[in-house]
Amino acid sequence: MSETAVVPRPAPQAAVVAAALELFARQGFDQTSVEQIAQAAGVSRSTFFRQFGGKDDVVFADHELLLDRIREFLAGDHADPWRAVCEASVLVYSHFAADPELARRRYAVVRQVPALREREIVTVFRYERLFDEYLRASLPGLDPIDAVGFSALVTAIHNHVLRQLLRGPKRVPVSVLRRALDDALRRFGVQPSDEDRDAAADDVVVAVFPRSMPTAEVARRLRERLDD
Repeated sequence: MSETAVVPRPAPQAAVVAAALELFARQGFDQTSVEQIAQAAGVSRSTFFRQFGGKDDVVFADHELLLDRIREFLAGDHADPWRAVCEASVLVYSHFAADPELARRRYAVVRQVPALREREIVTVFRYERLFDEYLRASLPGLDPIDAVGFSALVTAIHNHVLRQLLRGPKRVPVSVLRRALDDALRRFGVQPSDEDRDAAADDVVVAVFPRSMPTAEVARRLRERLDD
């Protein structure tokens, strides 16, 4: 996955999102009407409602697109499910890092409106649940605690790095997130070793795994070695 991979919005939607966030930041979420957003974006009120269900949907429009993109990404073929979850996290981060000013404007609006903060919590859980379901489907026999634990860890790391970007004036490169996710893979005992990447097929398979590695991951790697 490219470090600059982003999920493009349709141009009309992007204009409405940008106009809405600017109005929310300038005059407040509750004080901004749909009519004002539509006028600022150069669309009709009916077009607005065709694109979005309401004002709060404008704030979270990118997340809906990203969740769909992640489902599509995870539905593809991935040699390492743990790494695939990390790459999905990178995909999301790269999208917001591509336009940090817009992301910061959105963050400021959400922080000021309790209802939007509550929806944000639900949205974060949707990412975590998507990762959890993917790991369970990709690793039969995986302990549910390992699936939810890794999903929660990746989500927490992602949000921590993203908040660094949103709360400060500087860019936080994707490499910061990648290093943190690599550390999470090591801590969870599922980081590919040099031997895993470079070993040639042989008649004898010798495998050494960290004690902390989930049993389902041990089984997956053994199957992978035996199939080589």
